[in-house]
Amino acid sequence: MSFTLDLCKFIDLPKIHDPRGNLTFIEGNQHVPFDIQRVYYLYDVPGGSERGGHAHKALHQLIIAMSGSFDVVLDDGKDKKRFHLNRSYNGLYVCPMIWRELDNFSSGSVCMVLASNRYEEGDYYRDYAEFMRARWKA
Repeated sequence: MSFTLDLCKFIDLPKIHDPRGNLTFIEGNQHVPFDIQRVYYLYDVPGGSERGGHAHKALHQLIIAMSGSFDVVLDDGKDKKRFHLNRSYNGLYVCPMIWRELDNFSSGSVCMVLASNRYEEGDYYRDYAEFMRARWKA
């Protein structure tokens, strides 16, 4: 399968309205196109900092702004697209073989990531040139 930016998209998550406060839930293979194996989050990101700067060989992810806002720049080796995340009931689905960079973090923002696999260092491309060689080999 050829992974491109066309597969990366916003996913609207269920939102249950209640005067006491809203509720959103996420179920693997139901609201996201993968089984959730890991959850992690970024917080206390200093102003002007960037995160990401890598791609994954096989990992699928859903990125959610739980609080505040930030941007995600996705690059499939041919095209780039910037997504602004600022709602906890929307997630950005990112398929494998897409370079990602996160920036423009607002004060107090929290980025939660749902991942299809447990952490495995061998799944990462941390060098953009190596990523590009792998993209054009496939």
